[in-house]
Amino acid sequence: MDPTILAQVLRYLPTPTDENLLVGIETSDDAAVYRLTDDLAVIQTLDFFTPIVDDPYLYGQIAAANALSDIYAMGGRPILALNIVCFPNHLPPEILGEILRGGADKVTEAGASTVGGHSVQDNEPKYGLSVTGLVHPKKIWANKGAQEGDVLLLTKPLGSGILNTAAKVDLLTPENLREAIDWMRMLNRKAAELAYDLPLSAATDITGFGFLGHLCEMAQGSGKDLEIDSSKIPVMSGAREMAEMGMIPSGAYRNREHVAQWIEMEPTVPLWLQDLMVDPQTSGGLLLSLPLPVAAELQKRYEAAGVFYAIVGHVLGSGGRIHVI
Repeated sequence: MDPTILAQVLRYLPTPTDENLLVGIETSDDAAVYRLTDDLAVIQTLDFFTPIVDDPYLYGQIAAANALSDIYAMGGRPILALNIVCFPNHLPPEILGEILRGGADKVTEAGASTVGGHSVQDNEPKYGLSVTGLVHPKKIWANKGAQEGDVLLLTKPLGSGILNTAAKVDLLTPENLREAIDWMRMLNRKAAELAYDLPLSAATDITGFGFLGHLCEMAQGSGKDLEIDSSKIPVMSGAREMAEMGMIPSGAYRNREHVAQWIEMEPTVPLWLQDLMVDPQTSGGLLLSLPLPVAAELQKRYEAAGVFYAIVGHVLGSGGRIHVI
C-alpha cells in the first residue's frame, strides 16, 4: 500500500486504551503486542500479496517468510499461522495446493504450526499468513528506542523489488533470479535468535516501504538522526545493473516521495543506489540498532553461525532525520 494512504487511514482508527496493549499502531511497528501475564505477551501480525514468482511453491515460501518476519522483528517466536488465500476459479486447484505446501513448509521450518485459514474467490491469486508469536513483555523489540552512538546492522542485501521487476520482462539471468528467490524465502529466524538475549535498542524488518522508509519510522519513533554510509549498503547480484537500466518498481517512486522530507542525500550518492534504498523489499532483512559493544558481540555470533550482515550506519543525536553519505 502507498505509505501516504496508509498514514491517512490510520488517523481514523481509535486510539487503543487497554494498558495491556504494549505495541499498537502508534509508530507503525511490525506487529501488535498484547500482554497476557507479567512473563508472557502475544504478538499478532498479518501479511499477504500477489505472486512475485512463477513457481507456486516458491511463491508460498516467500509469502510465508515475509509474514513470519514481523514476529522476528519484534523479538518473538512464531507459534501459529493461519493461511489467507484469494484464488480464481479458472486456475487448477493443484496450483493452490503447491502454494499452501510452500507456506506450510516454511512455517514448519520456523518451528510453528499451520492451523487452518480462510479463502475467497478472486480474479487474482493472493496468499499470505496471519501469524501469532510469543515474547516476554520486557524483551520486546520495537522500531523506536535507537540511542545516540548505536550501530545500524542489516541482515539481508537490498534489491528484491528491482530484480522482480526485471524478471517480469525476462531481463534477469537465471542465476540472479535464483539468488533473489533464495534471499526472499530465507527466514530471519537465525538472525533474530542469535540476538534474543542481547540488549538491542530498536529493530524492524525491511519490506514494502523500502530501506529508507523503515529507517524513517525508526528515526522518528526514536527521535534520533541516523547517518547511512551508502557505500556499505549490501546489494543483491544484478540489482545495480537492473536499476541502471530503469527497472524500478512503481512502489519505489511512492516510497521516495513519502520519505523525501526527512532525507538529506549527498549529491555523490549515485542515482541507482538512491533507487535501491527506496526499492520495496519482499521478505527483507532485519535492521537492528545496537550499542557498539553489543554490535561487536552480535557480529562474532553471526560470523560463527554464517549469518549474513552489514554495518550500514549509526545513530546520531536528537532529530528524526536521515543523512545518507
